[in-house]
Amino acid sequence: MDTKLTLKLDENVIERAKKYASIKKISLSRLIESYLDSITLDDKNTDFEISPFVRSISSGKSLPDNKNWKELRKGYLDHLDKKYK
Repeated sequence: MDTKLTLKLDENVIERAKKYASIKKISLSRLIESYLDSITLDDKNTDFEISPFVRSISSGKSLPDNKNWKELRKGYLDHLDKKYK
């Protein structure tokens, strides 16, 4: 059963999250539900890396503006390449 939840978040975080969800072709609700589900699982042995974007959502802090986004993206793509080889 789905239940409505109202969240109060920084406007910039919301806009970035909407763009991210759009790129991933999922709804923002599903993105947040997946994140909350992953951090509340009973199995604490799950070892996965939380991206800076998701960490910024969970902490309420924005990512620094001075980051080299191309470098961050390349690092993340390298991580995915290693993970799924």
